[in-house]
Amino acid sequence: MHWRHRKVLFAASIALALLLSLVALPPVLAAFKPAWIALVLLFWVIETTDPVELGWVFCIGLLADLFNGSLLGEHALRLTVLVFIAMRFRARLRFFPMWQQTLAVLALLLNDRMLLLMVRAFAGEALPPLAWWYAPFAGALLWPFVFLLLDDLRTRMRVRE
Repeated sequence: MHWRHRKVLFAASIALALLLSLVALPPVLAAFKPAWIALVLLFWVIETTDPVELGWVFCIGLLADLFNGSLLGEHALRLTVLVFIAMRFRARLRFFPMWQQTLAVLALLLNDRMLLLMVRAFAGEALPPLAWWYAPFAGALLWPFVFLLLDDLRTRMRVRE
């Protein structure tokens, strides 16, 4: 895939993930809202040969902080740690079958939740309710669909060249 097409697809997928993170869900479903930006970044880390630069990930996290109105640096820290861990284990994750990859994504998303819990504890917030832990499981359930969608788009862009 030509590097320009890859960069455009990367930017478009991140922009869509940022917009999806802004979508308000009804209170009943709010606990199941997945970390869209994390899922998209995980796809690009696992599936591309070009390394995703941690500086760009940090900037994307700052944009997510500004869009969501969260503590400045919260998403930036979490996404940078998530991508760093995924880059470290990329060679293994890439060749896992989908069910194992889904479990690995679940572990990464749970790690992300733990990091968020620590950041919010340092900020002086109370412990979240049990439903707060549903989002990583929803993200893991959506992982195969996100993976297949982005992989299909990447393949279609490659065919057009």
